[in-house]
Amino acid sequence: MSEIPTIKPRRKGRSGMQAMLVPSLQMVAEQIRSAPEGVLTDVGVLRRRLADQYRADACCPVTVQRHLRAIAELSFGAFEKSEPVSTVTPYWRIVDPASLLANRLAGGPTFIRERLAAEGWEGSGIVAGIADARKKSA
Repeated sequence: MSEIPTIKPRRKGRSGMQAMLVPSLQMVAEQIRSAPEGVLTDVGVLRRRLADQYRADACCPVTVQRHLRAIAELSFGAFEKSEPVSTVTPYWRIVDPASLLANRLAGGPTFIRERLAAEGWEGSGIVAGIADARKKSA
């Protein structure tokens, strides 16, 4: 948590306001690196964790997706250059290979499935943290 977060007020509903975190690329990358190996975690859970970490009500989904695409490009490029996996930001732990987002990221769903399988993920369809995130939003 080395950076000063950008938190902007945003309308919520007709009369409410909420604090919206606009995360930096570094913030998103650090959160991705903390994802456990072999476990698929939803992007929504990543946003919730970022918002909680910086004491905001929400985290900007557009900014997170933009940063995730940039991280995927860098990570996939490094992976193709045979850099050690330990030095690559493991974006595949955050993106469901069956999602539309997976098709838009470097490597695509096939690469994401391969990396998850290499980490021991069996593709059960259970995504870590989704139940917790739904409970929080209810």
